[in-house]
Amino acid sequence: MILLYIDPGTGSMLFTILIGIISALIYALRNAMVKIRFLLTGGKYISSDNTYIPYVIFSDSSRYYSIFKPICDEMEKRKKRLLYITASADDPLLNIEYEYIKTEYAGDGNKAYARMNMIKADIVLSTTPGLDVYQWKRSRYVKWYVHVLHAANDATLYRMFGLDYYDALLLSGEYQINQIRQLEELRELPKKEIRLVGLPHMDYLYSRLQKSTITLCHEKTVLLAPSWGPNGILSKYGGRIIKKLVSSNYHVIIRPHPQSFVSEREMIDSLIESYPESDMITWDRNIDNFDTLLKADILISDFSGIVFDYTLVFDKPIIYADTSFDNGMCDSWWLDEKEWTFTILDKLGLQLTSDNLEQLDVLIDRCLNENRFAEGREQARSETWVNIGGAVKGIVDYMIEKVTNENSSLQ
Repeated sequence: MILLYIDPGTGSMLFTILIGIISALIYALRNAMVKIRFLLTGGKYISSDNTYIPYVIFSDSSRYYSIFKPICDEMEKRKKRLLYITASADDPLLNIEYEYIKTEYAGDGNKAYARMNMIKADIVLSTTPGLDVYQWKRSRYVKWYVHVLHAANDATLYRMFGLDYYDALLLSGEYQINQIRQLEELRELPKKEIRLVGLPHMDYLYSRLQKSTITLCHEKTVLLAPSWGPNGILSKYGGRIIKKLVSSNYHVIIRPHPQSFVSEREMIDSLIESYPESDMITWDRNIDNFDTLLKADILISDFSGIVFDYTLVFDKPIIYADTSFDNGMCDSWWLDEKEWTFTILDKLGLQLTSDNLEQLDVLIDRCLNENRFAEGREQARSETWVNIGGAVKGIVDYMIEKVTNENSSLQ
């Protein structure tokens, strides 16, 4: 027996080609049926397509719940019919009953993209980059694709060409507009529609913070929340940083990136074995990070998006790791300027390096007591979080306005 092996990359490419062929055949068949119906009705077109829906949201992960739940709630309040499609079986939105909002689990990975590649809608809203670059292709039956940010940082930190083929971008800071316009000029792309709406997930966190009744203990708590990969804190410092924090008598909450439990399982298992849960250590894997962020007095992280959620919403300082960031695969590589994310960090907290790791307790005390970091947080908010508290209204207004205008132009 001869066994043939296809590597994952080739398999993914072949699957994408197959989906493209199937989509083209379905499109051709549908056009043929339309023409036949047109002829049989004496030139009068009669639509029998009941699968078309005005508004669609696509989420590739349940961790974007705090972005899309408020948007779905607002669409429900306005009695707008919307289909929410998720690639996560554990997405909490699947368990919420709406009258006007329908939720659907499309399967994970390529199954979800196959569903989206043939979706029929006026407008699709998503926070997933790479439209028409990787497996997710633009559907022939969608009029308008809109991207909303899921982090308060550069719009150029996605992998290369991440936003190129969206029709519109909903951003949160003027500097992001400048970045996108520069990329469009360099790549000779048509100008996208851009609207500054803010950040729905940060508005959501802020709203919960205002309503929170949790009583905080006085025990000084440090949240260690790294990114995953070779440049992440746990990969670089391993157990040294955990040992230092515990020996300094802090309560330590360790919240690894979800991908670490997949791609770095061996390292995580080893650290959990060496530093098991105790009165001083908590390993946090909850999807909802609100309680953890609220309890922590200070955050230690690297280039994880949690940095801005924490410091700008909860108004607390950070310590950021001295980890190299290679932008060679990112859109920011094309621009002759340092990313905003990395120019603002020293205004929000202090840098952790291999040289000062043993003085980590001193760094923590400085961050908690120096007023300049509070001023830095105010600056960062003004630059990267416009329209605080109004993002959801801005997003929903845009979607309804776009669909209304589009349909009016066809009448």
